[in-house]
Amino acid sequence: MTHPFEIELETTLPASPQEVWEAIATGPGIDSWFMGRNEVEPREGGTASMDTAGHREEAVITAYEPGKRFATRTPTGEDGRFMAFEYLIEGRDRGSTVLRVVHSGLLGDDWQDEYDALRRGWPFHLNTLREYLAHFTGRVGVPVFAMALSPDKTPHEVRSALVRGLSLPVPVAVGVRAHAEPAGLAPLDGEVVWADDEHIGLRTAQGLYTFHHGSGVTVMFHHLFAPDTDTDGAEAAWQQWLNDLVA
Repeated sequence: MTHPFEIELETTLPASPQEVWEAIATGPGIDSWFMGRNEVEPREGGTASMDTAGHREEAVITAYEPGKRFATRTPTGEDGRFMAFEYLIEGRDRGSTVLRVVHSGLLGDDWQDEYDALRRGWPFHLNTLREYLAHFTGRVGVPVFAMALSPDKTPHEVRSALVRGLSLPVPVAVGVRAHAEPAGLAPLDGEVVWADDEHIGLRTAQGLYTFHHGSGVTVMFHHLFAPDTDTDGAEAAWQQWLNDLVA
């Protein structure tokens, strides 16, 4: 049985409508703050795709109004499920922009858990977008992904391992400093820009680092802005770092 849902959020961003449009409606822009590697055909009826760890998802672009409105909808599955995303852009004074996000569709039998996860995740993602626009506007981020399974550990144990690995104090709070040393990479020295029970977000001079942890799984979506970033090398190093911590 499917269940309809809708999540609506609004945020004010420190960027022009055109800068926000580039971030939410182009492949390189989405790569710089959201998830996976993205491609966007710049037209209504085109395809928007996201590739995460070899898993590709596609959606049809249902609205394409540069600087104003961008919307997509995934195909309807055999069970009736689909997801639709709509971004509405409105310029404000002093170079800021209001972005309204509407995420809707039909969820399956575990709809309550899925809905709760989506509802909790969106504020975190929008904060990452805000950090990107505030500190890296005009630059293209290289997405780096890693995931580790830890079925024998509790969420608290996974959280504690991440906190230790990032040299963070307890409780984790916005503004505290983080430090990590993945083998083969330059040390990470940054600041916590988001902290809740399931997410930690960091910003350094050259990147945004996001950590999502739940029951039995930890996922990292990083966005690196150094011009000489070796994507494969960075992913391998962060994967090993994560495995050593929580797997």
